[in-house]
Amino acid sequence: MQKKFYLPALVFMVAFIGFITADLDAQYICGDANGDATVNVSDAIWIANYIFIGGPEPNPFLAGEANCDGTVNVSDAIWIANYVFVGGNDPCDFDGDGIPDCWTECPPTVTDYDGNIYQTVLIGDQCWMMENLKVTHYRNGDPIPNVTDNAAWEGLTTGAYCAYNNDPLNVATYGRLYNWYAVDDSRNIAPEGWHVPSDAELKQLEMYLGMSQAEADAIGLRGTDEGGKLKEAGTTHWIAPNTGATNESGFTALPGGLRSYDGTFYSMGYLAYFWSSTEGSSNYAWSRYLSCYSSQVYRYDYSKPYGFSVRCVRD
Repeated sequence: MQKKFYLPALVFMVAFIGFITADLDAQYICGDANGDATVNVSDAIWIANYIFIGGPEPNPFLAGEANCDGTVNVSDAIWIANYVFVGGNDPCDFDGDGIPDCWTECPPTVTDYDGNIYQTVLIGDQCWMMENLKVTHYRNGDPIPNVTDNAAWEGLTTGAYCAYNNDPLNVATYGRLYNWYAVDDSRNIAPEGWHVPSDAELKQLEMYLGMSQAEADAIGLRGTDEGGKLKEAGTTHWIAPNTGATNESGFTALPGGLRSYDGTFYSMGYLAYFWSSTEGSSNYAWSRYLSCYSSQVYRYDYSKPYGFSVRCVRD
């Protein structure tokens, strides 16, 4: 029978053994809750702190889900402790065959055409990027124009991208902003095997987090705390008060702001805008935004020349 280590035993062993490190291959992001590229007892402590005293969440959130039960809780800390101290199954290897089981439907990362690597998270039945898209080429290798001039942006009816305030230093954290024509281009901006979500797929996400069908179908602010479950917690990137932000879903929405139809930039730190792939009419398309002042989700069809962030979902 496999031994189990509970929290008192774990604390005792930490005091006497110190930091014992079990290095894993690159594929095993699973279990590395504190993001230091190894799986060791500090990861079990990180998860226990997150669960019991409200410490930082696993980074990335998916890394804390070690036992394939769909949640991050104390059993994941125990799983990691068993792995480190008594040679239990690898994190995410539920059946002990050496192959990760938690990631069958949601690989831990996805890479775009430019080589940008994105962390992912499984939310219900959907596998989502945890980061905003940064790509500068369509899937076939054709470049997406980087349009910096305001007048040129306003007159576009074809795909384009930009960095917020045309400042490339914003890209690493917030990704790039794309007009809807880039989203709709048949050459695809999403990595192979992924796509920009439809309005219906965004509703599916929202309903999984607690909205009713009627709420999801409504326009404007909808639901109760679903937006808070999507937003990165704290005020490292969001302006205070970042109302209701828990990032319970692991989606880790960031306030990348927007570029208006006339080319001007607004609201970094305050608002996160995301395109869907669904038209509202010939000149408009459905989108979502999250606000630092609300825990709800806003649904509206915006003019296609707007520049919004993009999150992709796996096919």
